[in-house]
Amino acid sequence: MNENINTEKEFIRNIAVRIHESGFITPAVFFLELSKPLSLIGSHAMIFFGPIINAFINTEGYYKAAEIFEKPENVELLIQEIENFEEKIIHAER
Repeated sequence: MNENINTEKEFIRNIAVRIHESGFITPAVFFLELSKPLSLIGSHAMIFFGPIINAFINTEGYYKAAEIFEKPENVELLIQEIENFEEKIIHAER
């Protein structure tokens, strides 16, 4: 169980790094804050559309993301990881 939590946190941390590298930090955090109450519905939508999306795009970790982000606390953890990563970058530049 503890190993599963660590892999979830590592997966979320990797997503935070990708968001930071894309440069869309503010829109991503804004979208995540808005979608947090709907995370369960969004997760089910991801599972429903999964076969269609995977037919066109090879999306490694797609179903893992759907499973992880069905919990609002994991969405909040992603927001915190994005903000922490941004804070580290800002302090490193000073």
